[in-house]
Amino acid sequence: MLILALASAPVWAQGGASLKSIPVVKPDLTPYVRDEKTLVALGKALFWDMQVSSDNRVACATCHFHAGADHRQQNQLTTTKDPVALNWALAPGDFPFGVNFMAAGHRAGSAGMYPREITSSTTDGKADEGNDLDGDAYPNIHGLNLRQVTRRNAPSVINSVYNYRNFWDGRASNTFSGWTMLGEGDPRANVLVDRAGALEAIKVRIEHAGLASQAVGPPLDAGEMSYRGRTWPMLGRKMLTAHPLARQRVAPDDSVLGPYVAGAEQGLAPQLTYESLIRAAFHEELWRSQELVAADGTSMGRQLRAPGGPGFFQEEYNFPLFFGLAIQAYETTLVSDDSPYDRLLDGKKDALNALELTGLSMFNLRACASCHVDPELTLATYRGVLGDKQYKALGPNAGFFQTGVEPNRNDEGLGGRDFSGAFKTPSLRNVEFTGPYFHTGSKSTLAQIVDFYTIGGDYGSGNLRRWGPDPFERQAMPAFMRTFSDDRVRFERAPFDHPELCVAIGHIEDDKGAARPKPAASHQADERWAGIPPVGAKGNSVPLQTFEELLLGVGKDGSRAHHLGDACRIE
Repeated sequence: MLILALASAPVWAQGGASLKSIPVVKPDLTPYVRDEKTLVALGKALFWDMQVSSDNRVACATCHFHAGADHRQQNQLTTTKDPVALNWALAPGDFPFGVNFMAAGHRAGSAGMYPREITSSTTDGKADEGNDLDGDAYPNIHGLNLRQVTRRNAPSVINSVYNYRNFWDGRASNTFSGWTMLGEGDPRANVLVDRAGALEAIKVRIEHAGLASQAVGPPLDAGEMSYRGRTWPMLGRKMLTAHPLARQRVAPDDSVLGPYVAGAEQGLAPQLTYESLIRAAFHEELWRSQELVAADGTSMGRQLRAPGGPGFFQEEYNFPLFFGLAIQAYETTLVSDDSPYDRLLDGKKDALNALELTGLSMFNLRACASCHVDPELTLATYRGVLGDKQYKALGPNAGFFQTGVEPNRNDEGLGGRDFSGAFKTPSLRNVEFTGPYFHTGSKSTLAQIVDFYTIGGDYGSGNLRRWGPDPFERQAMPAFMRTFSDDRVRFERAPFDHPELCVAIGHIEDDKGAARPKPAASHQADERWAGIPPVGAKGNSVPLQTFEELLLGVGKDGSRAHHLGDACRIE
């Protein structure tokens, strides 16, 4: 919002057709994929499966279960600098974060993994074996380790298919190397191909695959989903023989996975494994070899592996290629393009009420559309980078700006000389459900966002203009921003339906602030869990809870979905 330093850019303006008019850019996967429908099912299963993490408790969806984002409130504080209050339960009075609090580097992130180091990889989806990591470098209360928290707030994955680059700092390249997020910055030949019985390492460079690049980051991150020291071949060994979603229920009418659940009480059909789905989705030269390779992909000259022995098969080694492309295929289906605002853009004049239309006028008056450009409602898109018939291309940094949310020295963001503190402009679609807001998670309501911009940001960025408080704008502009919500997201209707999930919602402390140890895990603090029930294509009968409602306790009576009061039934 309010970016006024676009002298070299064309005028990207509000107006035009809805998001339905913008084509989804897809990579050419013909050299790798033979069944795209199975690829999407594989991606949805992997995205929601808690078995992907080392401890079998964290899925990709754990940070993206709520309108594609994360609205948990306890053990979500983290810091880039000064110590943070551990296991804090965020409350309405904590928001917006104060200037001194922000200067100290505090932000709301997402709880991930206990700090542990892997000692042995597993098979059949079993949890990895590992040892606890102790010391002041890891979050602990009275010697008991807590789940680590990410350094940035989780953005929504919904409509992320329009992003040219991913993560707040854009570090996930639009080019996928088959192994890392680095794109052309990854020089290795990462994928093994069976050429007439001999394995050959090839360089993979898949354009328009930024979602695949992003997807391969968290599974090996020692704070988010992995024990320290785990590798992709280790994860491949674990997952290939695993029963998909073995510990989680899937709705029989799930819009993607429904056809795969026949005869299963939980997970997919009993005869299915991730190996069988991968073999159905990908060309056989990517998985058919039974030659063992070392962790670096070099041949070990044999085909037999003793249980727990060294070496990896081709399909284990190629697992990051399968994982990244499958997650991208699933996330490509998560397009939210049927909001009241879309209907207004398509010419339905009564799509918005008087207050919402007033908010639209204010949104334009304050130049919010300079960054939140129609219809994607962000400039950090394929159109922003590459241009189209209407607009000039702005290059790979389109949509990245110094935001004034925190001191630049706290977090360099996109980085680079004279460009530190720059972050991607997020889409405002479904923004009423994706709080807390900004990469810092430092605002809890849409009104607080408006307040932030009326004063030109908490820290000078050179891009924001102070315009002074206007009480009516605190009502009208949030009302307008709620018109960006798609009812399919609000009620989790297809394609936004999903399997069951359990999420950690804080550690258990006594009245003196001492944590209780987890049974049979002397170095870990015990924790509380919330169940996220499975939902099928028809969605929920009640809407999602907003972050503001969570803080206020609205919806605990069952009038909101994801109120974090349901018990977790997964042991």
